[in-house]
Amino acid sequence: MRLLSSVLLSLALAGCVSGYAPPSALPVAATAAPDQPARMAAENFLAVVSRVEPVAERYCRDRGAAKNCDFRIVIDDRPGQPPNAFQTVDSFNRPVIGFTVALIMDARNQDELAFVLGHEAAHHVEGHIPKRQDQAMSGALMAGILAQASGLTPEEVQQAQTLGAEVAARSYSKDFELQADALGAEIALVAGFDPVRGTAFFDRLPDPGDRFLGSHPPNAARKAVVAATVRRLTGS
Repeated sequence: MRLLSSVLLSLALAGCVSGYAPPSALPVAATAAPDQPARMAAENFLAVVSRVEPVAERYCRDRGAAKNCDFRIVIDDRPGQPPNAFQTVDSFNRPVIGFTVALIMDARNQDELAFVLGHEAAHHVEGHIPKRQDQAMSGALMAGILAQASGLTPEEVQQAQTLGAEVAARSYSKDFELQADALGAEIALVAGFDPVRGTAFFDRLPDPGDRFLGSHPPNAARKAVVAATVRRLTGS
């Protein structure tokens, strides 16, 4: 999979994507003619980033929930990583969205990549990371108070706080995912992609069902939210 990272780097350096900042560790391509699937995947990814990133940043500024709206899109090219994408912030509080090489290679079309990118950007736009942190802290505090009142040992109180933080964070996790699905679909749509077509990748993922305190809602519910969002925005 290193080959795709090399292609991405070479295309980015050629000026294909404005604002794309690949990790400095990505190697320069050693071969003069990378295979076509890797090049096509790289071109699809860079094309999606160039169109979706400015829309996501505009939504971020308009919503005003996040202080920093300068997204940094990175590639996780560590060997053996499964198809995945994530959103976090760096030490400068700059929002970071990461894609594994496996996800980029697995995407069947640009619409899937656009929806995933919109979804991850939406987590930052909606302020989900600080909200989860606040919920976890509140859960830990409440659990600790109850544990102390019950006469538990300091070690048992600490265990209760850890459990309380996890339960509190997970209790809203599904709602956050659905919110990100809806806003991510809107971002992808405004950028010129078809988010309903983009949700086809859910059909290739294991369905988490509706487990108690599960971190993700059922795939069918997520696809329904996206379809409803597109109907609302397009009137069809």
